[in-house]
Parts: sequence; C-alpha cells; structure tokens
Amino acid sequence: MFDKLAGLAMLLVASFVFLYYSIWTLLMPFVDPGHPLHDLFPPRVWAIRIPVIIILVGLAVVGSFVSVVMIRSGKKARAKAAAAAGKKKA
Repeated sequence: MFDKLAGLAMLLVASFVFLYYSIWTLLMPFVDPGHPLHDLFPPRVWAIRIPVIIILVGLAVVGSFVSVVMIRSGKKARAKAAAAAGKKKA
C-alpha cells in the first residue's frame, strides 16, 4: 500500500513541476511584464540555468558511479590474476 502511495506522490510532484515549468517557459513570455502573474515565477534566465545545472550534476553522479565500479572491478581482476599466478607457481 505504501508503494502505491509513494508512486502517486511522485506522479503528482512530477506533474506539478512539469506544468509549472511549461507555463513558465511557454506562456509567460506572452504575458505583459507588469502583470502580477510574473510574481509567481523566477526570472526567465533560470528556465535555462536550472535544467543545465541538473544535467551537469546528474552527469557527474553517473560518471563518478561508473568510475568507482570500473576501479573496483579492476582491483578484483588484478587480485584474481595474482591469486591464479600464485597457484600456478606453487
């Protein structure tokens, strides 16, 4: 039951973020600059900066994860090769 509730909450949050961002980037350029609706949104320059920052952080996390996995698998392979060479000499 908790997993369905968590999934629903994630769906609602994602839908809200999508609608907010879509309105901010697609509709707000056509609204007069003095309109009070502009107070609900940050400056338009952040419509580009926020996704770029998220993508860069995501790429850094994925790259770090792949690097750690490759380093650990290399250590395991070297240890296995050393153990096989030790058995071969004995």
